[in-house]
Amino acid sequence: MSSIYQDWVGRTQEESDVVAAPPLKRLAAMLDHTEPPWRPDEVPPLGHWLYFLPHARESDIGPDGHPRRGGFLPPVELPRRMWAAGEFEFIAPIPVGAVIKRRSRIASVEYKAGRSGEMVFVRVEHEISAERTQAIREVHTIVYRDAPQSGEKPSPPIRSDRNPQFQRDIMPDPVLLFRYSALTFNGHRIHYDRLYCEKVEGYPGLVVHGPLTATLLMDLYLRQRPGAPVTAYSFRATRPLFDIHPFKVCGSHNASGAELWALDHEGFVAMIASLRTS
Repeated sequence: MSSIYQDWVGRTQEESDVVAAPPLKRLAAMLDHTEPPWRPDEVPPLGHWLYFLPHARESDIGPDGHPRRGGFLPPVELPRRMWAAGEFEFIAPIPVGAVIKRRSRIASVEYKAGRSGEMVFVRVEHEISAERTQAIREVHTIVYRDAPQSGEKPSPPIRSDRNPQFQRDIMPDPVLLFRYSALTFNGHRIHYDRLYCEKVEGYPGLVVHGPLTATLLMDLYLRQRPGAPVTAYSFRATRPLFDIHPFKVCGSHNASGAELWALDHEGFVAMIASLRTS
């Protein structure tokens, strides 16, 4: 299947924005901070996700709440779309007020078939600069998946054998999911439309955004090390989280930074992440 999308490999897109302070204040409020654990004059790690927001016209929105398929991203027909993983290198700080630019490139499109059906992975590389200085390198992996089949057996869950040095309980209620969708102008209906979630995509509840879980893991670390100079971060989603159950974000320090992970209400690993400060 991926061969029909190979014309999209190598495509590029450029966007620009200005780093305004209000979105960062809203991020801090959503994360329940009076005083956030990052410098007030700089974008915190992963805070760049509040900029370069989508701006598709209402008439260009598809049935899942995303912009209609095609354009920069390939028009993969599989019905489910999720953020599977991310890799980041934080090269230079981004000051509030800076003019920022992002150059995006589709690096690969890969088809896979397994026990859960067909999947297409799209790997997108981003280079972000602030006032013409390279600031962030990011790799974003999107997975498109088949609809659930009757009698389908999900991948076996994984339990963590780690003992966290620090952790936090999260209750992902619809308000939290709505606020994050609003912060990132994310119209994907799996995060707020319960009827669509359950009846169309077959989920048991509203889906917690992958980037929100990754942000909560980053925030967990910064609560332990306010203002820490994070130089690299990576995460991979392994199991979806839903608003019908609480979950935990956990972490342990290591020589280069920290290992972080999220556990669902049954103790199964939902996301793993690695953070580097040196």
